Amino acid sequence: MLPSENRLRRREEFATAVRRGRRAGRPSLVVHLYNGSRNPHAPGESVPPVRAGFVVSKAVGGAVVRTAVKRKLRHLVRERLAELSPGSLVVVRALPGAGDADHAQLAQDLDAALQRLLGGGTR
Repeated sequence: MLPSENRLRRREEFATAVRRGRRAGRPSLVVHLYNGSRNPHAPGESVPPVRAGFVVSKAVGGAVVRTAVKRKLRHLVRERLAELSPGSLVVVRALPGAGDADHAQLAQDLDAALQRLLGGGTR
């Protein structure tokens, strides 16, 4: 499970990541990354955590399929939190193909998208 301090919950946070962040798409998912560390924190303040949110629409499948996809994505993102800079906002949006994708395929797509975003690839 994703720790509580690493979860996006408010609509405004999702909107910030999607509208102001960079985007990388893969066959089963789209990752939006907003690097919030552009605004440095003051000395003595705690470093803000990386926070992630997930969007899995009904196009992915029924409730059981959507829940399974969300669990897989939460697990995969939790393993990759250390790669992201403090204060980053990440939104992972599952595409309809994610319902049929296995864990390995989702991991490969997530890694490719993050590599593109962190490596400075183009939109």
